[in-house]
Amino acid sequence: MVLMSVFAGLALVLAGVAIGIVVAFGLTRFLASFLFGVKTIDPLVFMVVPVVLSAVTLLAVWLPATRASRIDPLNALRYE
Repeated sequence: MVLMSVFAGLALVLAGVAIGIVVAFGLTRFLASFLFGVKTIDPLVFMVVPVVLSAVTLLAVWLPATRASRIDPLNALRYE
């Protein structure tokens, strides 16, 4: 159950990261007018930011999923 929740959360993040990278590459010409002395396409940034966002999301999905998996389903339904 925990893995199912984690995979569902990470699937959304990976879709968002993919869309974000495509949009970021598409907007590099527009952003170049605002940046002086900085490269518009920095490979380090395009690799590190998605990895950090994915790691934070993994932690944000995994912690509540493990906590929720410890609760007995009958007790959870009884309180609703």
